[in-house]
Amino acid sequence: MHFHDPVRQLDYLQQCLSQSRRSIGLFLSAGCPLAVRIQDNGENKPIIPDIAGLTKAIRNGFSDSKYKDQFQRIVKHFEDDKHPEPNIEEILSHIRSLHQVAGSEKVRGLTADELSKLDDEISRKIVEIADKSLPNNYTPYHKVAMWIGAIPREEPVEIFTTNYDLLMEQALEDFQVPYFDGFTGSRLAFFDSYSMEEDQLPKRWARLWKLHGSINWKQKNSAVSRSGSEKIDAGEYRYIIHPSHLKYDESRRMPYLAMMDRLRSFLKKPSSVLIVNGYSFGDYHLNEILADGLRGNSTAIIFALVYGKIEKYDNAIKIACTTHNFNLLAEDEAVIGTRRAAWVEKEKGEVSEYPEIEWIPKDTNKQDLIKFAHFKLGDFYILGKFLEDLIGKEVYEGMEKKIEIR
Repeated sequence: MHFHDPVRQLDYLQQCLSQSRRSIGLFLSAGCPLAVRIQDNGENKPIIPDIAGLTKAIRNGFSDSKYKDQFQRIVKHFEDDKHPEPNIEEILSHIRSLHQVAGSEKVRGLTADELSKLDDEISRKIVEIADKSLPNNYTPYHKVAMWIGAIPREEPVEIFTTNYDLLMEQALEDFQVPYFDGFTGSRLAFFDSYSMEEDQLPKRWARLWKLHGSINWKQKNSAVSRSGSEKIDAGEYRYIIHPSHLKYDESRRMPYLAMMDRLRSFLKKPSSVLIVNGYSFGDYHLNEILADGLRGNSTAIIFALVYGKIEKYDNAIKIACTTHNFNLLAEDEAVIGTRRAAWVEKEKGEVSEYPEIEWIPKDTNKQDLIKFAHFKLGDFYILGKFLEDLIGKEVYEGMEKKIEIR
């Protein structure tokens, strides 16, 4: 029976991340904020919910909204179409697709004006939920930022995220790690695709590409800008969050398309390494970009670090089993080199102690135990500690003191 060795994978990953000449990217998605816990009315909660939690919160928020009836009509569309549990991104996509064809007539019982107001209302609710600040300087986001800033690099670190929040921006700024996000300016920063394409910024600057938009992206007429996350007046600006991959006008699509192109370009780089965390592989468009990028560049590699058991990630398994340079690393199993197998079992005396691996006894009734591994790097909190260990806690703590003095 074949097994995969989690220690070997940790060593390989550490080796890849320690090479300053290598192009390294991080793909952070909706599961990452779940690793940052806060107290809310005496209850321990994630700072921002995942897509399922976001969907629930927004649906509950429409219970007393003046657009309640229109929203329920949209939900009914999904029920009629045999898809009773859509997430909020699917709901937004549906609303926007209907708006495209509404014109001056109703479509499925809703006017263009009603659809536009629903879009605005949902976007506002998303911003309200996602507009949070990190509670301290010890979060996984800060550890990522510190790791980026601590190592001199010949190639900049590129961060790709599907999240709308500003948590990564806050962590980078807390540790004074310079970054470029595609916008230029101060008061009302404008989107600058030319600078993205030329990419002549210093290598020490991280690149931050927000694939699904951001709570501080706004559109007025044909211009897309970035400013603070303060609320905007309806009719003046529109929030630019979540592309539904439909035929929006070019000005609305441009930031999304440019960000996607950066992901494609990154995967074309020789020996590039992309670390994926917090992603459920539910976005078929992004999955296609990742898979095509690897198939077109045999020297690139993706480490997909997923939370929990591998059985939850059917889409990722399909990619990993057909793409040799896509390593899917779950708690109980892995797909490495297209081969799916459980983590290796070891006798008690052979177990190496790593915080990223938990060795679980197969038979709790025996003293001399055979143990099997739980690989925990799919937890963003554990990934943050792993990156912290790569640079040394002394470096991290030293930077924290500078922050306190500042």
